[in-house]
Amino acid sequence: MAKLRRSSTDKMIFGVCGGLAEHFDMDSTLMRIIAAIGLLISGGTVVFVYLLMAIIMPSY
Repeated sequence: MAKLRRSSTDKMIFGVCGGLAEHFDMDSTLMRIIAAIGLLISGGTVVFVYLLMAIIMPSY
């Protein structure tokens, strides 16, 4: 099983969405759209989780 890591090549801010997209074998644009929709629905929770993942997830 592949480890969950931030992407160093497919990134816009920290590479979290790129790393998640690669881990789940999906397009990174779709992952970013899902994150944006989550941001609109949940408010600031997605921002907190994104920043937490950016700190915790190792980069490759």
